[in-house]
Amino acid sequence: MPMAPISAVLRDQEVPGSGLSAMDAEKGKAVAIRIAIASDHRGFEAKRRLVPALSKLGYEIQDFGCEGTASVDYPDYAVPVSQKVAAGDYHIGILLDGSGIGMSIVANKVVGVRAALAHDEVTARRAREHNHCNVLCLGTDLLSEDQIRKIVEIFLNTPFGDGRHARRIEKLQQVEREQQAQA
Repeated sequence: MPMAPISAVLRDQEVPGSGLSAMDAEKGKAVAIRIAIASDHRGFEAKRRLVPALSKLGYEIQDFGCEGTASVDYPDYAVPVSQKVAAGDYHIGILLDGSGIGMSIVANKVVGVRAALAHDEVTARRAREHNHCNVLCLGTDLLSEDQIRKIVEIFLNTPFGDGRHARRIEKLQQVEREQQAQA
């Protein structure tokens, strides 16, 4: 999970219609990948341990809360992260709650977000490779700290598969455009 010359995350920004801003660095120049992260009370402890680990590896992290283990409502934290990722302010979003389900439901309500609930290395890889996901959701009650770190590492380092997958992502984006037109 390094601060890398044109990582998989940054290369993915060049996919037409991704909703992300164009890469703001010259090809080959090392840039910090910007990650927006948030949790609810159930994901707080895992987030508290994950943020410094990602920062140490060179990622630029913005923590959108929550700030402790007192009960909170996950939409209050998933929405700001999702909106920032969809706007291109951050390359990737990471959302943590007890099961990962609530955060993923909320994140996928934001146009331009493709959030995946990953529960192992395979789902993390497929989320990026096949579905070009830009938000990772994790159920911290169901995963160990080592599993969380491995899933995040794979998600961040897996490029979009392009080819037939690009056609499918375009269809997803068409659904979003049609729904926006109806609104």
